[in-house]
Amino acid sequence: MESKARISAIGSYVPDKRLTNHDLEKMVDTNDEWIVQRTGMRERRIAAPGEFTSHMCISAVQNMMTEYGVSVDDVDLILTATNTPDLPFPTVSCLVQAHFGIPSTGALDLNATCAGFVYALHTANAFVTAGLHRKILVLGADHMSAITDYTDRTTCILLGDGAGAALVERVAAEDAGAFIGHHLGSDGKGGIHLYRAGLSDTLEDKLLAGAGKLVQNGREVYKFAVGTVPKGVHALLESSGVDSSEIDWFIPHSANLRIIESLCERAGIPMDRTLYSLEYYGNTSAATIPLSIHMGVREGKIKPGDLLMLYGFGGGLVHGGLLVRWG
Repeated sequence: MESKARISAIGSYVPDKRLTNHDLEKMVDTNDEWIVQRTGMRERRIAAPGEFTSHMCISAVQNMMTEYGVSVDDVDLILTATNTPDLPFPTVSCLVQAHFGIPSTGALDLNATCAGFVYALHTANAFVTAGLHRKILVLGADHMSAITDYTDRTTCILLGDGAGAALVERVAAEDAGAFIGHHLGSDGKGGIHLYRAGLSDTLEDKLLAGAGKLVQNGREVYKFAVGTVPKGVHALLESSGVDSSEIDWFIPHSANLRIIESLCERAGIPMDRTLYSLEYYGNTSAATIPLSIHMGVREGKIKPGDLLMLYGFGGGLVHGGLLVRWG
């Protein structure tokens, strides 16, 4: 009999340090009114010196365990979605395993940038429903301040640091699984519009700038998001046999409030049924969606039985959506 999976707990963490719009006014040629008008952001959180992605993940897991009274001792796989690991290796997942002393678990990092948490949940669901794993710790975290060019006023106003954690577990055969449908896509040719130069400094024979920092063509990324995500939303609804009116909460990647508004308008989803974490946390890449979910749960907006549509999009270029029944 096919196994089924559900999300049984969620937690999050953001650093203490706040970087406000007024702080940014002292760093680059910008102002609070312009930032709010263009992005909807007022603050973002910045990791402390010596605080890295693994530390934020550990704090998110500790938060989840405290709020839900759960243990990670019996986790049999750790999946971390990040594009900013502490080190090329060991992985963030291995550092998390070491901290909690989880006795018998696999450890794997994956990188789908701002769509990473959706991809990690999708992967966890696949492993559980295939019968390969029983309890998976899924993490979405990024240390974006470490790769932000604070002389580039078009990108430095957007980015912040944070982490989210979730447990994906096998459920009894008679129970309904939480994962209802998925839709994934990519456009590698658009990678030149959002990248970080690394071991190679060329992409499609074009010399890359950035010296290890994030580089973004905001106009092209906006075109990708508003041209691709609404089509993906409709494809996901159609393949799942769900009407948009049945969605209780739409939770897109918190890239920019103006992008979210355009997505909602084109996808036919009301803004009052949309959750985002960008106003006080900024764009935390793989952490934006778990931060938004956890905020929704804490505020009493997301309730058991609610149908959530999660949709991530970002560098690659990649995108991915999930329909999830919250339980």
